[in-house]
Amino acid sequence: MLVVWCPDWPAVAAGLAAAVPAHLPAAVFSANRVVACSAPARAAGVRRGMRRRDAQSRCPELTVFATDEGRDARLFEPVAAAVEELAVGVEVVRPGLLAVPVDGAAGYFGGEQALAELLMDQVSGRAGVECQIGVADGLFGATLAAHRSAIVDRGSTKDFLAPLGITELDQPESDRAELVDLLRRLGLRTLGAFAALTERDVVSRFGNPGLLAHRLAGGLSERPPHRRRPPPELSVPKEFDPPLDRVDAAAFMARTLAERFHAGLAAHGLACTRLGIYATTENGEELSRVWRCAEPLTPQGIADRVRWQFEGWLRADVRDRPTAGVARLRLEPEETVEGNSLQLGLWRGGAHGMSDEQDERAGRALVRVQGLLGPESVFTAVLDGGRGPAERVRLVPWGDQREATSPPETAWPGRLPQPSPATVFAEPVPARVKDAAGEEVSLTRRRELTAPPSVVALPGTKPRQVLDWAGPWVVEPRWGGTGSQVRIQVLLAGEPALAVLLTRTDEKWTVEGMYD
Repeated sequence: MLVVWCPDWPAVAAGLAAAVPAHLPAAVFSANRVVACSAPARAAGVRRGMRRRDAQSRCPELTVFATDEGRDARLFEPVAAAVEELAVGVEVVRPGLLAVPVDGAAGYFGGEQALAELLMDQVSGRAGVECQIGVADGLFGATLAAHRSAIVDRGSTKDFLAPLGITELDQPESDRAELVDLLRRLGLRTLGAFAALTERDVVSRFGNPGLLAHRLAGGLSERPPHRRRPPPELSVPKEFDPPLDRVDAAAFMARTLAERFHAGLAAHGLACTRLGIYATTENGEELSRVWRCAEPLTPQGIADRVRWQFEGWLRADVRDRPTAGVARLRLEPEETVEGNSLQLGLWRGGAHGMSDEQDERAGRALVRVQGLLGPESVFTAVLDGGRGPAERVRLVPWGDQREATSPPETAWPGRLPQPSPATVFAEPVPARVKDAAGEEVSLTRRRELTAPPSVVALPGTKPRQVLDWAGPWVVEPRWGGTGSQVRIQVLLAGEPALAVLLTRTDEKWTVEGMYD
């Protein structure tokens, strides 16, 4: 396998889109942390995972960009097209990384070294970006070889991987951070040390995810080499009248088509690991691209890749852009695995007592509601960072990426400790809090309670005695705001007992939430 890797691609793509010169430091941020940075930014001390404030303190002239997967995929299409002019079978792993079988092209151009040099010149001249080439057995080994611009002899991939750090297993989209951290704490610091363990021991201790990582560390493919041949009826065709010539329309179409494609595979007990996207324009132009994935694709993953590919086709330079809209589209499962390899998401896997058929029907129903009422009509909740219980829940439109914008694990001064209230009121409910002498409990200048709460009166109920309470937690005002909030947790007597979250704001008490 030959891998073409464009280092720091999100930062490179962001700079190209904004016409920022390559010699200026730049970084891409997500949730206020660096996810990619350019070489000049690294030279100034910027690193992945660094907070924005720290990065800008080390490099004040740093150009800041937000993550944009569509932008990254759109600008990577010329790189894939440039490689495709010299080698067949190009597969995009993710924006910034593509793979191609090496045997045929290497034999034609006089060897792997000659092919690598030609591809680097081709990508630099045709797409205007720098790349690194790696050759090894399997995608994982070839990717690490590309990081080091190495060509590994056939059959020597295990020896090449052995001295490398165990953190190499945590590649983008692999979701192995916890496994890698555990291996490091167990003293397995290199891939060779991990590969030396027996498969039986690895499976008994780390389960199936550990076994897949163990195969990679040993220079093997993540999945066995034998694949089931997908039945021809699993391909999903779609015709458009009028033809698609806008990315937003293509993105909306991709959701429904991805659900249909995934449902057809699931009915046969399969999941897709290599997705072929084939399109024909109104003028008869043929467009195609294959996306390779380390993990079986979910409906959202399929929709994302279709959307990215349309962005690459429809927003390319004039010389590379199709002359007409897309009239026909076909999704083809180029490679499949057993469906139980799929890591299921919301409502999946029987956690809520729903079958796969019910899950797919619910998903289609939600997409249908969006089609009738608009994309902002169906939401799911994401746990985000914040101090109060209401601030920590953010609603995301159905089908969009459910990612936290503020890391919930970050220290939030004044944040309410666990557990959070089971019910949070949209509008605070007024309450009265009195001490043992019958006087209203208020705050001192130091924002401490004037006396321990003894009785709490809620609207429409008799006053209840306070059995126990905790707090107060002071919440400072936001920038530009005035005043502050103080929260206390109170357990009230009664049948049954009632636990509430009380907030003191603007000289009055309100009930912010209730506990089960």
